Amino acid sequence: MDPLIAQGGEMIGTARKILVFSGAGLSTESGIPDFRSPGGIWDKYDPSDFYFQTFVANEKAREKYWKMSTEFYDGMKDALPNQAHLAIKRLEDKGRLLAIVTQNVDALHHKAGNTPDKIIEIHGTVFTVSCLSCGKEYDRNEIQVRLASGVKVPYCDQCSGILKPKTISFGQAMPEDKMAQAFRYAQECDLCLVLGSSLVVYPAASIPAHARQRGAKLIIINRDETPLDSEADLVIHESVSMALGRMVEA
Repeated sequence: MDPLIAQGGEMIGTARKILVFSGAGLSTESGIPDFRSPGGIWDKYDPSDFYFQTFVANEKAREKYWKMSTEFYDGMKDALPNQAHLAIKRLEDKGRLLAIVTQNVDALHHKAGNTPDKIIEIHGTVFTVSCLSCGKEYDRNEIQVRLASGVKVPYCDQCSGILKPKTISFGQAMPEDKMAQAFRYAQECDLCLVLGSSLVVYPAASIPAHARQRGAKLIIINRDETPLDSEADLVIHESVSMALGRMVEA
């Protein structure tokens, strides 16, 4: 067995409170393109067009946003969990999983069967749409039906307010309750597993660093280097699903 995989398996085997921190590199192995990767959404659209303040202030910006969002959603809605998601579910089944803090908005941790209360989606989810005025929530598929019928910008049928997927856009405040909960778990865990995150998007990326500072062991599995590699106990630059699956089996 690869010595790094064996080391990771031993660290997982001795941990009792594992915090998983997952990013886009976990989802790409389920066929969901990374926004920033070649051929991704930001190759086709200018991110500066989708700042939250612009979305709220300008209907043309909202029209462009829903066009982009629909393209992204269509590539995500039927995606299935990969071996890494299923390995995380096995950690929960074994009573080792403290929580999952994910930057991903694709609900794949839910699809893998993890307990919803253990999943903190700090960047939200594409599967729910909410009204920015009254807070009414809609299933995303209901809104997609409207868009498919020719509606370019959907509005709330209760108060005519602006509708937006429950994801965090550029310039939009992070959910304080979810961030506070994530940092509490970072203080409590004895092992933090970073899976497929470049650790460059803040404030989310500060969560694994906080766990390390509080004494937790740190494993990073990501295809590319991260700013936290030098602080980690174990770093593996390869496929997340292959590496984590083998570690959990070990």
